[in-house]
Amino acid sequence: IFLLVSRMLWDKGVGEFVEAAKSVKREHSSAEFRLLGNIDEGNPSAISEEQIRTWQDSGDIEYLGVSLDVRPFICKAHVVVLPSSYREGVPRSLLEAMAMEKPIITTDTAGCRETVEDGVNGFLVPPKDSTALAQAIVKMLRATEEERQSMGRKGREKALREFDEKIVIEKYLEIIQQAMKAY
Repeated sequence: IFLLVSRMLWDKGVGEFVEAAKSVKREHSSAEFRLLGNIDEGNPSAISEEQIRTWQDSGDIEYLGVSLDVRPFICKAHVVVLPSSYREGVPRSLLEAMAMEKPIITTDTAGCRETVEDGVNGFLVPPKDSTALAQAIVKMLRATEEERQSMGRKGREKALREFDEKIVIEKYLEIIQQAMKAY
């Protein structure tokens, strides 16, 4: 099960995810691809509900709708994917996946790349490249359960080491103190 948690926007790589899903399902019909997140109708990059319904009706993906608690969905997934070309901060969905020991596939873009040590806790792919995304998904499918679990554990270790809220708050306080000294 490959899960993308995001607003349903073209910029978040939803289209590339669906294209990769179509490609992968030709050889690996048991692979499942799920989307979780709101349809952001007011956004110029929004994917229409009709388009999502078309993808779902074709059997390429399953749209799960919206949830305030993503944990049960991440728990059921084997891999969390975010093929964003959007200039992200560090995406919450990837941090949540790391915290729950899930390997991730994401793009080599600002914010996303900080979450992955390529080949260690997941894979990095170029943005807007559904072929490279499909190849990374196939790598995950070919990995053993133990290899995926190891990637997930290493992702959690990275999250605790680099993204724990205490570390983030401490860095904010350092920046504020430096800014106050400048005045």
